[in-house]
Amino acid sequence: MTIDGTPQTLGGSRQRAVLAMLLINRNRALSADTIAAAAWDDRPPADTRGNIQVLISHLRKLLKTAQLDAREIIVTTPPGYRLCTSEPQCDVDRFHARKRQAFDAAAGRRFAEASTHFSHALQEWRGEVLDDLHGLRFADTFATGLEEEKIVTLTARAESELACGRTAAVISDLTPLVASNPLREPLWAQLIAALYLAGRQSDALDACRRLRSTLADELGIDPSAPLQELEARILRQESLEVQRQASATAAVAMTIIDAHPRAARAQLRDATGRVFTIDEGALRIGRMDDNDLTLADGKASRHHALVVDTGASYLIRDLKSANGTYVAGVRVFNSAPLSDGDVIRIGDNEFTFERLREAGGIATQSGNSRRSGSGD
Repeated sequence: MTIDGTPQTLGGSRQRAVLAMLLINRNRALSADTIAAAAWDDRPPADTRGNIQVLISHLRKLLKTAQLDAREIIVTTPPGYRLCTSEPQCDVDRFHARKRQAFDAAAGRRFAEASTHFSHALQEWRGEVLDDLHGLRFADTFATGLEEEKIVTLTARAESELACGRTAAVISDLTPLVASNPLREPLWAQLIAALYLAGRQSDALDACRRLRSTLADELGIDPSAPLQELEARILRQESLEVQRQASATAAVAMTIIDAHPRAARAQLRDATGRVFTIDEGALRIGRMDDNDLTLADGKASRHHALVVDTGASYLIRDLKSANGTYVAGVRVFNSAPLSDGDVIRIGDNEFTFERLREAGGIATQSGNSRRSGSGD
């Protein structure tokens, strides 16, 4: 926390976790039980309210030292506490606002303006999300969703830059991003297109070969049909319609953003018909009983995988498991998006990912929600 440009010492991890939980849910009231469950990773102390009161008091003291009205910023209100902040004060809100401006501009084919807004959005990032709280369920879930949004934003900016003919900037941005995300084909597609548009046909084809080799070695698959078509067009030295692609991407992104408040919930269904709802934004899967979905399966790791609602879609992240997480028969490296009907395999267990239909504003599903399971 910084007050008037002066960094403040926040103390131990519990106090930082309380502040992070209040900030993630800014301008919303949270109960002491909810805050404690986050700060103690679902193992809150017996005196939940007393412990939270002490931590809130310490945070307020920091605000008071800067001559701020601490009780107007961290408000006591049913059922507990609310941290009050306006959009310009919060980096996440600024990121989302500028990203939306960028997508609006790109949808209107104002690509230079879009690129500027995307760059402003990305300037809000200063390192890893909640890095000092890594390992806490609520922090990992929030970080996963936000980091996915960052990659989407980087991808969209690259397309806007390509539409403006600024290939050098795209190549510079995407080369390290592809290296750290070698299985994300859309990033490869943009890098390959940028190299070709920059007059570097041999480098573009070399990138195609590297992608093909990476996918074969890691996943045992070929590049997708659009990437194979891109390679074929480069071999034929055809022109690329990058502006049309950038407009299409922006239109899809805006549809997702506009539809999000009405987005359907999701669940996993096992082979016996049992369902496991993805509540509170995430579903943690593994062998230990502190997971949301517990698997009595020796092939499952203690903490194996995490299904996350990113706000615009769902993805599954492999938590560096020993035996891997598979979606539609393909091993997940880091994370992968989920589509309705995808089959997820963890050890000897298979689950079908299902998006739930909305009926009168209420998600409908069959079966009963369960929070534990066993291997077949």
